[in-house]
Amino acid sequence: MADAKKITGAKLWLPLVLIILIAINWAASVWHSRIDLTNEKRFTLSTATKNLLKNIKEPVQVDVFLKGNYPSGFKKLSASTADLLQEFKEVSGNNFQYNFISPDDLVEGSAIAYGDTLAAMGLAPINLTSQVKEGQQQQFVYPYALVHYKDQVLPVILYQGKTPLINFQELNSAEAMLEYNVANAISKITKSEKTMIGYANGNGEPMDFRIYDLVENNLNIDYKLSLFNINTQPFVPKEFKVLLLVKPTQPFTEQAKFKLDQYVMNGGKILMFADRLNAEMDSLQIKNEVIAYDRGLELNDLMFKYGVRLNPDLIMDLQCDYLPFDVNGNGQFELLPWNYFPVMESKSNHSINKNLGFVSGRFVNSIDTVEADGIKKTILLSSSVNARKIASPALISGKENVTAPEDEKYKTGHIPVAVLLEGKFTSLYANRATQAMKDSLEAYGGLFLPQNINDNKMIIVGDGDIVLNAVVKGNQPIPMGMNPYTYGTQREFPFANKDFMQNCIDYLINEGGLSEAKAKDYVARLLDTKRVGEEKTSWQVINIAVPVLLVILFAVIFQWNRKRKYSK
Repeated sequence: MADAKKITGAKLWLPLVLIILIAINWAASVWHSRIDLTNEKRFTLSTATKNLLKNIKEPVQVDVFLKGNYPSGFKKLSASTADLLQEFKEVSGNNFQYNFISPDDLVEGSAIAYGDTLAAMGLAPINLTSQVKEGQQQQFVYPYALVHYKDQVLPVILYQGKTPLINFQELNSAEAMLEYNVANAISKITKSEKTMIGYANGNGEPMDFRIYDLVENNLNIDYKLSLFNINTQPFVPKEFKVLLLVKPTQPFTEQAKFKLDQYVMNGGKILMFADRLNAEMDSLQIKNEVIAYDRGLELNDLMFKYGVRLNPDLIMDLQCDYLPFDVNGNGQFELLPWNYFPVMESKSNHSINKNLGFVSGRFVNSIDTVEADGIKKTILLSSSVNARKIASPALISGKENVTAPEDEKYKTGHIPVAVLLEGKFTSLYANRATQAMKDSLEAYGGLFLPQNINDNKMIIVGDGDIVLNAVVKGNQPIPMGMNPYTYGTQREFPFANKDFMQNCIDYLINEGGLSEAKAKDYVARLLDTKRVGEEKTSWQVINIAVPVLLVILFAVIFQWNRKRKYSK
């Protein structure tokens, strides 16, 4: 009887084990999970991203164009993208799908390759140079993804590398930004109503082709842009999530400043790109010299109250952009560094400037932070370590670059150019608002506030040209940040002006808290090559001998236990 039970139990045990194994494999194919042991939580989605994915109502599809025989760095980026999108799919469910497509594949139903389609959308490939056994190999890489939602398509740049050579640090930064870039694109494309942004005019702000790239290729695509004349309108609408002040050239009246102040007190956010000094290339090209003087914008007291001072000076930097100069006076121009066009950098100390490239400026003013109770200041952009400041009135002459600059004068480093202010701002008019000012608010249903009720934030940048584009070849605008004299040549360098502007707006709006995803910091943990060489033999012996010894030890213990058991 006992033997029969054993036989029956053995027969039942085998199918039970098979059923359990099949169930485990099926569950593993449906659900995917992992434990994130990294210090920076590299493989953990932020709460904001999870909330976004859970609230997707209709299907979203992401096409990634990193399929192909690429060098190891881009294979790793492709694998990281696949892992991230799989995480997205598991959180969102059936409303999220993704595909990896080779740029050489043909678009369904046509004879056009996907690579040509991407290029037509303005997504140019990287002519990548990699090292192979035969020497150097060149190939086109399209580090892009397309997010599809209903009848809309939004491109995502997965890699911001600026050189044809593989840069490990840039690849690491690209991996760090994957979650934010894809999630931010999904957030924008699935939004039922665009966020409203105001563009202030009425004080000499640019309204010509210089803002074409800013307006047509950026603001009008992602936001609902509205022009706002601060001098003729009674107040700044609360519906403006951000009010852009771009290079004003005329003084602000007390009434205009009062409207700005109360907009801020009511939670409105200001993004200001301002030139305190009047220094323009047009005047320099006509006379070959110009005197930079204070515009008299009358904004000093307002900014000072909020915790910042825009100085009446210009930054000169050895790290700068180029301009053509007639060196020999014979009409043959040569591109030379122009120290008044500083190329600014960031310390990656905030989600706004994290993994940000160089930002080019034109006649930039320095910024100082001043004491303001409860206001936190974060420097976003600054000069290089080799810079200087010249006070106004300053004579700027085209003859300066005929000879090399005196390097010993450029000893001031990291001069602040852009600053983020956060906290509860106090009104400039807290103790000086007239009854007429208060009545003007009440007439339109407003109420005078001497201080912010909740925390607020604003960004002040000491250069109005950062977000403007140059115009070439008969009113043909080029992308912001591009030098018109190197555009389309081998010396062209795509500065990160657009990225900086977009990051500022995204952070000020910060819908859904996606900036949390952008704040991730991937630490590149590289092997110590010297130590690897010294300890190579020891670790090879350990890796080969230890497993063998463990097997032998297990066999000895097994035989000893078996002998002890059956010898009785």
